[in-house]
Amino acid sequence: MLPAQEAAKIYHTNYVRNARAVGVMWTILTITFAVITVVVFIQPYWIGDSVHTPQAGYFGLFHYCIGNALTSELTCKGSALDFGSIPSGAFKTAMFFVGISMLLIVGSIVCFSLFFFCNAGSVYKICAWMQLASCTCMVIGCMIYPDGWDSEEVKRMCGQRTDKYTLGNCTVRWAYILAIISIMDSLILSFVAFSLGNRQDKLLPEDFQVEEKGRRCIRVRKRMNKRREKWSGTVKGGENKAFI
Repeated sequence: MLPAQEAAKIYHTNYVRNARAVGVMWTILTITFAVITVVVFIQPYWIGDSVHTPQAGYFGLFHYCIGNALTSELTCKGSALDFGSIPSGAFKTAMFFVGISMLLIVGSIVCFSLFFFCNAGSVYKICAWMQLASCTCMVIGCMIYPDGWDSEEVKRMCGQRTDKYTLGNCTVRWAYILAIISIMDSLILSFVAFSLGNRQDKLLPEDFQVEEKGRRCIRVRKRMNKRREKWSGTVKGGENKAFI
């Protein structure tokens, strides 16, 4: 085997191995992101009370609990299936977009089964677009959510200084922070998926292919020259016999 061919084989083997390793890591991180998105959607800890709030409690996308001033018990309300129980229109819109984000990322995991039937590059691109759309929906949900902080229920817990995009005496809780972190996570995952989808698994790198083509052309020319010489020798031999 020629040195160029050996180098090309080593290059291709390492390239495929690295691509598979990145693909496995991307799959694991995608599943992790899906779990994070489900947790963010379900958990009611987007904002909560502090030592300065008049009432104890916490709010999520649709579920919330507020304490009673006379007792320490929390009264919980809100359901994803009952839009009327959600205290703010902004919360409803945020819940919708975060829910779509969750469904898109779960759908991208379902698309993993397409690896058995379709071209791997096409599947990576499908998942990349779904993850990018999931990222966009999560961004919209996180941006719209503070618009509902002026609702009466939130003011009851956080104080009258609370307004749109002004949290008053309340604090941001871990679910909201996790949702913001997941935006960067999904953006990176979609970029990696696009990179994997656009990869070109060629048997030879382009430089070696050009070199190999050049060598083939030289070999073809040599063969043609030999045939011409042989044919010329045959013709000359025939002419000499005819002359004798």
